[in-house]
Amino acid sequence: MKSLLSLLIVLSISTTCLASQYVFSVKGTKLYLNNQEFKIIGLRCSNALVSDTTTQELIDSLDTFKSYGVNAVSVFFMGSRFGDIKGYRPDSSLDPMYAKRMARIIEATDRRGMVVLVGCLYWGTSRAKEDLGHWTQAEASQAVANTVKWLVEHDYRNVFVDPDNEGMAVRANDWRIESIIAAAHAVEVDPTIMVANNTRQKAGNSDLTIHFGPKEKSKPWLDTEATPEKVPGGGYWGSFSKETHKTDTDKVYHNYSRIGRYTVEMKKNQLDDMANEMEQYNGYVLASTWIQCGPAEGINGPFTKLGGRSNLGSNDDKQAAWNKEIDTIHPDAGILWWLEF
Repeated sequence: MKSLLSLLIVLSISTTCLASQYVFSVKGTKLYLNNQEFKIIGLRCSNALVSDTTTQELIDSLDTFKSYGVNAVSVFFMGSRFGDIKGYRPDSSLDPMYAKRMARIIEATDRRGMVVLVGCLYWGTSRAKEDLGHWTQAEASQAVANTVKWLVEHDYRNVFVDPDNEGMAVRANDWRIESIIAAAHAVEVDPTIMVANNTRQKAGNSDLTIHFGPKEKSKPWLDTEATPEKVPGGGYWGSFSKETHKTDTDKVYHNYSRIGRYTVEMKKNQLDDMANEMEQYNGYVLASTWIQCGPAEGINGPFTKLGGRSNLGSNDDKQAAWNKEIDTIHPDAGILWWLEF
């Protein structure tokens, strides 16, 4: 009897340690954390699982992030571009190494009252899918379902799930996001893991919509990959951040460039958009090359330290610091300006 009692005490302690202190939920058009209405202010840290060191660097930065008001981070099991994280095996199961890293981040954020957007599929140009060419809708759905099942088994509740980043997988393969979300919800008797729609398809069974997801009057929406629009030369994810001049003959657009650089106009545009979206919608997650660049870029990224204020000149001045030596890290590059705002 004494041995049984001791075992029950140990099991009780273990369960308590695993259970989330904070629960993310959706009610109507509002987001809640432990039943208190809140709005997300987040950072997109998509490549945080690329190594044990990178995972730890993110965890070590959480207190600093929180001190500026950040209450969420987004981290991906698959991808992202130039990170090539292979969080899923060909049989749709989670790779234990990446699951262990994600668990460390989720538990660390929970201790701080923060939320994690758990990203699943990142199709795009990432090499993460190179072993998954045989996948059908069924395998993709199972991968997302396995992710939710893993979250439930560990009682991680300070989370919500993005099944398909920007709808890249459903567009490329003519899959249906509703089917993927249905598979995710089916692993729970009483669904409490919120699943988002980040595709241009409509999904009546999603709990909320994010980024590419359509704004619906009956559901929350927030931009989980917010970037400035007033960018020299076009879009932020175009030539501004992917142009490389490492050689005179290789002027192609594939490499992260001008990492962490923002002009006066870009910063104003981003801050104006943030203020507007925080008022109208349910939150705002900054996406920056500063915190997303992959280690393969040869600049030791991604960076969780805040960096500088990026006081590098205006769009019109092509000779300003924002446009010089674009394949290096400028001393004043970073996202401190955004966090201070």
